[in-house]
Amino acid sequence: MSELPELDAEQVAAWLAAHPQFFVGRDELLETLLIPHEAGHAVSLVERQLRLLRERNHELRARLTQLMDIARDNDRLFERTRRLIIALLDADSLEELVAAVEDSLRHDFQVPFVSLLLFSDNPPAVGHWVSQSEAQQAVGALLAGNKTVCGVLRAEELAFLFPAANIASIGSAAVAVLSHQGLHGVLALGSPDPQHYKSSLGTVFLGHVAEIVARLLPRLVPPLRAVR
Repeated sequence: MSELPELDAEQVAAWLAAHPQFFVGRDELLETLLIPHEAGHAVSLVERQLRLLRERNHELRARLTQLMDIARDNDRLFERTRRLIIALLDADSLEELVAAVEDSLRHDFQVPFVSLLLFSDNPPAVGHWVSQSEAQQAVGALLAGNKTVCGVLRAEELAFLFPAANIASIGSAAVAVLSHQGLHGVLALGSPDPQHYKSSLGTVFLGHVAEIVARLLPRLVPPLRAVR
């Protein structure tokens, strides 16, 4: 591919003079032009005002781009959440419910570490179950208040919540309590990034999913008793 010939200032000026309408409809080019206002060695007030307006315009554009990115992320999150909720409502057994939760979070939401830990002293054969006493002893502090907890957890808490994972690879986690007319378990998500799950990140989405799972569990496991 041949290189384009370089144009000097005189050629550009001559071309613009022959095409006076070039900047019509190209406001973005005008905004980037630097045209000093003659005022001796000092910067004139007009030039300073134009510079401030240009900087403010760039800032507003950056903020608008950020807001658009957030809106697109929210749309994707909403669609994934909708699909997950439909899959949960369509589940006719505990096995289908557990599969829907784990498959969606791992593959659709790309969560590296997922654990649905259920509580019962007489558990069925499906799912990962622990007794009430084991849960209280290992993660009792996380269960208090029935709130979603996010952040960096202790090694023993991670080992209990993610028994099949290499806990050294989990930098931060989010833990939602499954509570509806009693305590039925926890839904835990993990990330290698220590900053990924901060104190307020992801709690709304995870809380919604946990509420639905908690309401469906007693229907799919009739002998399930409330853990107080």
